[in-house]
Amino acid sequence: MENSYFVGWGTLALINAGLAQGKNRSGLNWFLLSLLLGPIATFIIVISDKITEEMKF
Repeated sequence: MENSYFVGWGTLALINAGLAQGKNRSGLNWFLLSLLLGPIATFIIVISDKITEEMKF
């Protein structure tokens, strides 16, 4: 039972990394953040805007 919890949490972190890369954000940073925050990180990624060239410094 406990192993499935860790597998699900890791899968969510991978999905969040893919979502972040789709919005031109760092996949690695969001993967690590997702390991800590889980579903909260997913919510933040979903509501955030996509970064465009005009928004970059």
